[in-house]
Amino acid sequence: MRVGVLTGGGDCPGLNAVIRSVVRKGVQEYGFDFVGLRDGWRGALEGKVVPLAVSDVRGILPRGGTILGSSRTNPYKHEDGVQRVRDTLAEYRVDALVVIGGEDTLGAATELSREGIRLVGVPKTIDNDVVGTDYTFGFDTAVGIATEAIDRLHTTAESHMRTLVVEVMGRHSGWIALHAGVAGGANVILIPERPFDIDQVCAWVQSRFKINYAPIVVAAEGAAPKEGQMVLKDRSLDEYGHVRLSGIGEWLAQEIARRTGTDARTTVLGHIQRGGTPSAFDRWLATRFGLHAIDAVAQGDFGTMVALRGTDVVLLPLDGSRPKTKLVDPSLYDEFEVFFG
Repeated sequence: MRVGVLTGGGDCPGLNAVIRSVVRKGVQEYGFDFVGLRDGWRGALEGKVVPLAVSDVRGILPRGGTILGSSRTNPYKHEDGVQRVRDTLAEYRVDALVVIGGEDTLGAATELSREGIRLVGVPKTIDNDVVGTDYTFGFDTAVGIATEAIDRLHTTAESHMRTLVVEVMGRHSGWIALHAGVAGGANVILIPERPFDIDQVCAWVQSRFKINYAPIVVAAEGAAPKEGQMVLKDRSLDEYGHVRLSGIGEWLAQEIARRTGTDARTTVLGHIQRGGTPSAFDRWLATRFGLHAIDAVAQGDFGTMVALRGTDVVLLPLDGSRPKTKLVDPSLYDEFEVFFG
């Protein structure tokens, strides 16, 4: 059997660990042949296919990003997209696919599975918002990076007695903001699931200044005030119809400074959260996902995705019946409000 592997959507730490484990086990235990589709679904559309042997995956476990490249290409947004994918798979004699991606990449995989293309999905996203799995690889690394940044910002905030607003990734879910904010001792944490009251935020900020501490505000990029919409600098859309978010951090700093009469600055972590070496947990989880994904291919369990439930890796149907985004439970957020202000 020849198996194709692709990585779609935003890059994240751990992608190479999945590729490595899929190829190593597929070759050594099942005798499969492998090819890589370059740049996600774009490679399937344009016939960008490369050989993928055990020698190609040596040494990639600790590397961030993906050796196969990635893109946010949606095959359903291109003319004859499904047929072009079929033609590429036929030309390179690919019998099955391992598709590694987040909600958009796996959403396209779900539709292609319905069209009869044999594939198994592997969920990835630093946002940890794929429904059905307790954790996605890349999340732990992103939280670690954000936490370290918050730790460093505490010292400069206190030196100048100013508010520092830290904007982290999280379009529709606040998992990174909540985990990193709690771990980093933030005084305010703002998430998309809970529209915030700017007056309350400013009250929390002022309460910190009263006891001679400089506040740290952590905001997910999709956080929004109760009285308005998301604050955006860029309203362009990607091929999956998502707005490219940015701007909430700057808006918050300006409002805090204006309303409290104190200095406030913004740090936007942006793509630094995606880059660099994956954490030990992300290497471990990504490796397990890859091993179970190639087992599913070998067993003919197509139209499924691997997922973490507790400490077990399980298979779930890629049937589109799950909600699109795993959100932070309100009760979980409420647990930490005692630390605000």
